Amino acid sequence: MPSPFVIEEYVRWSDVDFAGIIFYGSYVRFFELAETELFRAAFLPFGTVFGQYDVFLPRVQVHTEFHFPPRLDDHLAVAAYIGHVGRSSMTIEFEVIRRPDGTHCADGHMVLVCVDRAELKPRPIPQGFITQLEPFTLSRAEARRQLGIVERPA
Repeated sequence: MPSPFVIEEYVRWSDVDFAGIIFYGSYVRFFELAETELFRAAFLPFGTVFGQYDVFLPRVQVHTEFHFPPRLDDHLAVAAYIGHVGRSSMTIEFEVIRRPDGTHCADGHMVLVCVDRAELKPRPIPQGFITQLEPFTLSRAEARRQLGIVERPA
């Protein structure tokens, strides 16, 4: 069964503002760490995959929603999973959870477009790439269920 990929990370001094609360831009660092390790776990390390498939995966969208502000030295779990795969783009979803109490701090996503390296024009995502990411491809509802995130009414 597919499942989210999870990394553990601490809120560091460089991640917080003067009040000791996480700076909103720091979430991009957490997302990028989780994304990089998800691809490595799928045997698609960026250091070799771009040459192997002759593509780049630039981000065309980064989105974050904030639910609870972590503070300096908080221990976070950052989950990443593939939420959608299209013809030439994919969406990586992220959930940020504070340990050990399970507080859902933030969620977000990045949209990546597969482009050829020479002309940077969109091209179909290679099938081998899609196949290797299948163990981490699932719906938001299923990912949140597995992560124990309780949906709160709006």
